[in-house]
Amino acid sequence: MNFAEVMQALEQAGTAQTRKTYMRHGVQGELFGVLTSDLKTLQKKIKQDHALAVQLWESGNYDARTLATMIIDPAQITEEQIDRWLSALNNYADTDYLAGVVAQTKFIMPKMLEWTAADGEWIETAGWGLLNHLALNDMTLPDSFFDPYLQRVENEIHTAKNRVRYNMNNFLICVGARNETLRARVEALARQIGKVYVDHGQTDCKTPEIIPYLERMYARKEKKKA
Repeated sequence: MNFAEVMQALEQAGTAQTRKTYMRHGVQGELFGVLTSDLKTLQKKIKQDHALAVQLWESGNYDARTLATMIIDPAQITEEQIDRWLSALNNYADTDYLAGVVAQTKFIMPKMLEWTAADGEWIETAGWGLLNHLALNDMTLPDSFFDPYLQRVENEIHTAKNRVRYNMNNFLICVGARNETLRARVEALARQIGKVYVDHGQTDCKTPEIIPYLERMYARKEKKKA
C-alpha cells in the first residue's frame, strides 16, 4: 500500500465516536478516529515499511502516526528525525508512541539522559518513558543506576508537569518490578510520597497505585512459579 491508499483506508475506518474519545485524551489536530483493532489489520497488510512510516508520521495525522509506529523500522531512524518529531509533539499519546519506537533504537540511553534533563512536558514525558523501558527491559543495569532517578522522584513528583508525574509514577512500578530489593525501596518511597495526583481530563483513566500494583505483579510471578 502507498501513502495515499493508507490515508484513504484510515479515513474510511475512522468514526466520530472514536474521534471524540481520542480528543478527550488530549489528541489535537487532524485525526480520523481509527480503532486500534483496525490499525492492527492495516499493520498486517503492510508489515514493515520504513519509508511509508516516515510519510505517515510526518503527515501530522494522529491515526497515521500511530500506524507509523507499528510499521516503522527502528534501525533506520536517524537522530535528526527523532529530534524533529519530538519537537512537534502536542499530546501524551503521540509522545508515548514515539518513546516506544526510540526505545528500540541505539539512541535510547543518550535520549533518555537528554530528555529527562530537559524542560518541557512532552520531552520530559518521553524521557521518563524511555527510562521506564530501560527499567523493564535492560537487566544489565545495576540497581545503583536508578538511584538518582529515585531521588528525583522523591524530590519532584508532586511539582512535576502533569504527564511527567504519570511517567514518574510508572517509573516506580517499573523499578520495583526488577527485584525484591528494589521493590522494598520503591514501596518505602511510595509510602513517603503518598498519593500521586494526575489530571486525566474527561476520561476514566486512573493513576496506578504503586504498592497494590506491585503486590499483584509479584503475586502473578509466584503463581507462575508454582
